[in-house]
Amino acid sequence: MQTRKLGNSDMQITPLGIGAWAIGGGGWAYGWGPQSDEDSIAAIHAALDAGLNWVDTAPVYGLGHSEEVIARALGGRSHRPYIFTKCGMTWTTEGQIRRTLKADSIRREVEASLKRLDIDAIDLYQIHWPDPDRDIEDAWKTLVDLKAAGKVRYIGVSNFNAGQLQRALTIAPITSLQPPYSVLERDIEKSVLPFAAARGIGAIVYSPMKSGLLSGAMTRERIASLPADDFRRTAYHFREPALSRNLKLVELLRAIGERHQRSAGEVAIAWTLSNSLVTGAIVGLRSARQLNGVIGAAEFRLSQPELTEIDSFLKNTDTWTLRARTLAKRCVRRIFR
Repeated sequence: MQTRKLGNSDMQITPLGIGAWAIGGGGWAYGWGPQSDEDSIAAIHAALDAGLNWVDTAPVYGLGHSEEVIARALGGRSHRPYIFTKCGMTWTTEGQIRRTLKADSIRREVEASLKRLDIDAIDLYQIHWPDPDRDIEDAWKTLVDLKAAGKVRYIGVSNFNAGQLQRALTIAPITSLQPPYSVLERDIEKSVLPFAAARGIGAIVYSPMKSGLLSGAMTRERIASLPADDFRRTAYHFREPALSRNLKLVELLRAIGERHQRSAGEVAIAWTLSNSLVTGAIVGLRSARQLNGVIGAAEFRLSQPELTEIDSFLKNTDTWTLRARTLAKRCVRRIFR
């Protein structure tokens, strides 16, 4: 499988990386519902056997559980993938999540992650969210110190805008940026991706299938039956008026995929990788079986007419969705006058 250099690092990463958000399991604010650890481990093994060479996680995924599952999955394997994790989101004993970028908190977090992952150094350590914004500089200085101390090999950020990237760059180079990016979420195309690329910052995008919505396996009935602790139940793109448009988009992605014996999910992921400013895409896996619906995106490329076909659909339906949303708001105002 081809690889691409990630930013200013010496890491050559595969186009797809293993996303470990969902394998944290349920029972926390941003969980995906119940998850079998055995299924998670089998999924990681299948992905590694298929050639993927990096895994992305965070302490907050399952309140530490995702990192622990990764350690179990990698135990005894002769070749360890690159391990990427994050800092800046902590939790109380009651499971209440807090965002903090204080130096002492980050230092505790990195030690806890090293212990849970059972490794001596983290390949890429990232600030999860630029929140609180006022502490970005102090947090970045702390990551620079952790790199100098050998706790982490490279440092990056997630969910930063161009202005926040510039602030960190005045202190030290940034290896990578991790933003959301999919057919349904394209805001970073305007300024963030060009800004990062111009400064040698790699881009590893998350949610290329919009939390499974574009995988081809998601139906209206399945969405309605999601577990109570699955955050997607209340997510905007999983609800009307966006949902009907999004399911029609999935049909288009499926039709394009059928021309090449690819799944709708592979088309969605390939769409993100068609952007030359994207280094790699993070794909979540909850079972080994799901790998078959995503692995083809590592090599599959959409043609320009197919990219135009998707863009045309979005332009036409975005207008319809905006009108539907406006009409819904007018109806609400009339009812409550």
